[in-house]
Amino acid sequence: MPPSRRDFLKWSVLGLGAGTWPAFAHDMASMPRAKMGGGGLCKHAVEDHPNVPLLLDPTRLAAFVDPLPLPPVLRADQGKLIRIDMKETEQRLHRDLAPTRVWTYGGCMPGPTIEARSGTPMRIEWRNALPAKHFLPIDHRLHGAEKDKPEVRAIVHLHGARVQTASDGYPDDWYVPGQSRVSTYPNEQDAATLWYHDHAMGINRLNIYAGMFGSVLLRDEHEQSLGLPQGEQEIPLTLSDRLLTKDAQLYYPVSGNSEAPWVSEVFGNAMLVNGALLPYLDVQPRRYRFRVLNAANARFFRLKLAGARPFQQIGSDQGLLAAPVVQKNVLLAPAERVDLVIDFSSMAGQQVELINDALPIMQFRVGTRSVHDASVVPAVLRDVPRMPESTAGSNQRLMTLDQYDDCVAEPMLMLLNGKRWHEPVTEKPVLGSTEIWSLINLTDDTHPIHLHLVRFQILDRRPFDQGQWLASKTIRYTGPAQSPPPEEAGWKDVVQAWPGMITRIIIRFDGYVGRYAWHCHLLEHEANEMMRPFEVVPA
Repeated sequence: MPPSRRDFLKWSVLGLGAGTWPAFAHDMASMPRAKMGGGGLCKHAVEDHPNVPLLLDPTRLAAFVDPLPLPPVLRADQGKLIRIDMKETEQRLHRDLAPTRVWTYGGCMPGPTIEARSGTPMRIEWRNALPAKHFLPIDHRLHGAEKDKPEVRAIVHLHGARVQTASDGYPDDWYVPGQSRVSTYPNEQDAATLWYHDHAMGINRLNIYAGMFGSVLLRDEHEQSLGLPQGEQEIPLTLSDRLLTKDAQLYYPVSGNSEAPWVSEVFGNAMLVNGALLPYLDVQPRRYRFRVLNAANARFFRLKLAGARPFQQIGSDQGLLAAPVVQKNVLLAPAERVDLVIDFSSMAGQQVELINDALPIMQFRVGTRSVHDASVVPAVLRDVPRMPESTAGSNQRLMTLDQYDDCVAEPMLMLLNGKRWHEPVTEKPVLGSTEIWSLINLTDDTHPIHLHLVRFQILDRRPFDQGQWLASKTIRYTGPAQSPPPEEAGWKDVVQAWPGMITRIIIRFDGYVGRYAWHCHLLEHEANEMMRPFEVVPA
């Protein structure tokens, strides 16, 4: 893949260079005025140079002095109502830092890990106990964040769940401090690592950056019969990145224009694992299972072990793969999950770093004492039959990923199929039907595309002539189709749509009728306005 703007910004944070790349994004002049709401975004914003605080340099902190925090566990017993408060608190991200103000579920970042069983419904009351004023910069020009809206709003989306629309966390269904919402999750789906996060229209990028996210481990009998590492040897690792001020407070970057502070991507230089900077984890020389979630706004994490030690990937977004995949590194887009098994038995007495690109983010301290390990990683994990294209028939859609730049090539608007959120619904799949969506990426970024309600499989990615599409809306492929690698061949709910490629996914719209959302999971893109509704209609 060619380097993207995201790569450039990421490297800039690290003080590296990125070179140049081709720009295929649309010019704002090509955007029909009717879709621009009068064309107000066509003008380049004039900076008013706000005061940017002095930022913390995490490389100056002592590494590996704090134990890895483990979020508390809530078990969803049948019939039991779980109550979780959204509230502001302070959390120390490193031994040598002052406490940081964060917004949380249940008083910690990440929020509690919820354990549930497939086939056993769970009910959660999400209570909004947040302050009345936001402490991060709201852009009132974004849809859903206008000045007539309350500053603080929230709605919880259980990402990856097959759930009725009333409990899905539809972006417009937000509610304010002092109110609550009871959501019912049927859990009629396979075991998987799911996660919950805020989804309030126009500000969820701020709410998530403030700390509003957590994991759900959905279990079933088949998975538990496999003999995988469990108990103390099964550990959630939630990754995120932040910018921190010198006094350890969250800093969310802005454009330089106080009337239009939105920026197209946000990258931090402080890499957090379970809400901690450079933690360590004591492990025994045996197998461990790690449920890894990328909860960052925009950062892609490329993870590896020091010394290029191999590990096994046994699952992705929607549960177990068909068979383990031996890996030396793994790339996670925002909102993606991977299920990893690391065997420390050959590393007794060693200190092994988990590295993102070139920088360590945590350390495993492997004990010296020999232990009995009864866990296994079976050669066959579960049956994952590939969905034949023929099951979709003629139900195929071409879906463009669009970016509109201003006069100085700054991104000002992100759309799906050239449409805004509030325009009429154009995708109305029939309940129980199967469709193929071709994601035509006309931008220079990789977009992690998420569909609510459903799981899907990746068919292929194929390079195409973007100029010809822009000129005539016809597809001319410029190379062969690329099948997904084994680690992407399982069930997914997020797909990386690469620049210069058409990415095809095949989806069966099982579950429920109603209105849901599909969007880019780069949160700044989603906010402006790379998100569209779709409606599942009765057969």
